Amino acid sequence: MSNTLAYLLDGKIYINLTNRCTNSCIFCLRNDKDDVCGKNMWLDSENFTAQDVINQFEEIRPSAKNNTEVTFCGYGEPLLKLDVLKEVAKYIKGKYPETKLRINTNGHANFVYKRNVCEELKDLIDTISVSLNGKSEEEYNELSKPSFKGAYDEVKKFIKASSDAGINTVATIVEGYKGRHLDIEACKKIAQNSGAALRVREWIENGYS
Repeated sequence: MSNTLAYLLDGKIYINLTNRCTNSCIFCLRNDKDDVCGKNMWLDSENFTAQDVINQFEEIRPSAKNNTEVTFCGYGEPLLKLDVLKEVAKYIKGKYPETKLRINTNGHANFVYKRNVCEELKDLIDTISVSLNGKSEEEYNELSKPSFKGAYDEVKKFIKASSDAGINTVATIVEGYKGRHLDIEACKKIAQNSGAALRVREWIENGYS
């Protein structure tokens, strides 16, 4: 299997669990390139096990410059592989308890699974970073192109659910996409009202190389 399930970016370990996503964000790196730091992010199969992920994680771990944090983030929505993610997280926390685990998510998981998955993650995940991507539903829909109606409200509810579960929660926006600027203060208030901090991510025109 040639799947890239674990990869290094700036010396840190990232885990790529799926190419499926409930958004089609106009600024997503995968729209413009196939790889991150030379590793192809497009999976040739999604039929893999948590052990496959763990094996790749262990293979690249000695090469990581920073083993203190592992992030679930790739060319898809990691929480669409919830069971695999939880099993991998349990392994890492069990063997390397000092390692902090983070998930970069679009915040649709509770809608997808029809339950509060944050309660299942609170003893495994240290930080959840949620893509807020706008101050309004109209702006969110334009930028994120979700596959279902009401997605923006689901994102805000997920941010609050994550915060309420006691997980360090960060809402994120992408600033500067092709010269477009968001209302950072308005987004910050939305994040704070849900118990989260706001992180502004600068758009990377050519992606990671």
